[in-house]
Amino acid sequence: MPPQIYLDSNATNAVLPQAVAAAREVMEQRYGNPSSTHLAGLRAKALLEAVRERAVRVLGAGDGRLMFNSGATEGIHTAVLSALVDLRERRDAGRPIGRWLVYGATEHKAVPESLAHWNRLLGLDLDILALPVDGEGRHDLARLRALAPDTALLCTMAANNETGVISDLVGIEQCLLASGSAALWLVDGVQALGKLPLKLAATRIDYAPFSGHKLYAPKGIGLLYVRAGAPFTPLMVGGGQEAGWRSGTENMAGIAALGAVLAALDDGQTFRSLPQLAAWRDQIAAALINAFPGLCFNTPFDKSLPTTLNFSVPGLASQELLNLFDAAGLRVSAGSACSSGRAEPSPVLEAMQMPLWRSASAIRLSFGPRVDPATIAAACDAIARCGRALQSGRATAQVGDNDVAAVAVESAVDMAIADTPSLDGFLHRHPDTLLVDVREPYEHDAGGGLRMLGFTALNVPMARLSAHAERWLLLPSPPLVFICKSGRRGHQAAAWMRDRGHAQAWFLAGGLTALGA
Repeated sequence: MPPQIYLDSNATNAVLPQAVAAAREVMEQRYGNPSSTHLAGLRAKALLEAVRERAVRVLGAGDGRLMFNSGATEGIHTAVLSALVDLRERRDAGRPIGRWLVYGATEHKAVPESLAHWNRLLGLDLDILALPVDGEGRHDLARLRALAPDTALLCTMAANNETGVISDLVGIEQCLLASGSAALWLVDGVQALGKLPLKLAATRIDYAPFSGHKLYAPKGIGLLYVRAGAPFTPLMVGGGQEAGWRSGTENMAGIAALGAVLAALDDGQTFRSLPQLAAWRDQIAAALINAFPGLCFNTPFDKSLPTTLNFSVPGLASQELLNLFDAAGLRVSAGSACSSGRAEPSPVLEAMQMPLWRSASAIRLSFGPRVDPATIAAACDAIARCGRALQSGRATAQVGDNDVAAVAVESAVDMAIADTPSLDGFLHRHPDTLLVDVREPYEHDAGGGLRMLGFTALNVPMARLSAHAERWLLLPSPPLVFICKSGRRGHQAAAWMRDRGHAQAWFLAGGLTALGA
């Protein structure tokens, strides 16, 4: 298989080498509990506070509070709980609080889910409204001005995780100030870290969650900014860590690793400049346009992060494009990583009122600020290869009737080969086995042929399987092992062949993923 070119940085990233080293040092040498009063504990406490001080400087937090936690989802829940508890206390005291809990229509689903959860549990029964966005993905400020006087809590993003669209935070703040709104304001800062200048204390923002793994720190570490004077209620209580704001022994390895990433942000040398990132985005955009005639970018570049491209190709569904890119070694996604397993149009693009063909075929390509020119060049080459493979492969993909996709698959137990050792054993027991690659021709062409454990796979796309079945159903016929990207199409093909009397039809569960490809 071709080498991996990772272009899904908005989902997660590899950990920065300096962050790995910092975490390892804590786990091996500086493993004291920061709540302990002996020297090892005091050293851990000093490290923790040094990272916090650096975060305050990088985020421009001023006299606001920065609390370490597990990541953005916990930060969002903590902020929403804090705001809604304050609203309930004000309401119980007979003070006005507003009617609306308002969130941007393109927010990460953690925000509306959190609003609904705590609104119900706290018995507030406030109305939850989605603030519309325009065709470029930016908030409808006219609508916000109308809602602001009666809004209790407003939740918006700094930058969108699917499209990269940068919110007009200045315009949002002006709407709140001009209306005299007393609304609390939560801003999801996850995609902004390392890509946008942040001076939180200079804004009206009350809460801002961040997640370390979106910017080269490990998963499981994050930050929540709370403006000085903003109401706060702990999500977790217990031993009183983090000054009682977030109990539980601190994740010191994660904090140290996050500190190394913040130090890299601070030094101005580790990460690429925004103009350089924008130039590389333009280079990839040109390669996409050349490879896929009719391609549409779903957001304007001048209002988006320079590290994110969201695009659609006429006549191609998202999954078809994902399969093509994956075959070429390009790791991209069809939207938020939390939702990409669902074969549905992008709700973000639907909120932008995109035509169905665009929301159903959208692909997100994203890279981090540590990307290098060799990766960009390799990505452009792979994109060009995908374009050529698609043009040559789709012409032959229409040959034959595809009645395989309609087969009902009930159980995979008796047809599945679980992993590489199992496949190796099977091939040794059955050296006459025929491996059948049922990926589409353009996937095969983009990534090259499959050869594993000394066997070369025959490429027979699902659309042409029935034509080959006539030969395979003749006796004697060799065992067949069907292989695809994820195992789903292989499972279908094996079930279809068995349904027609070929008892020795198998598939590789997990597909190429099971082979570590």
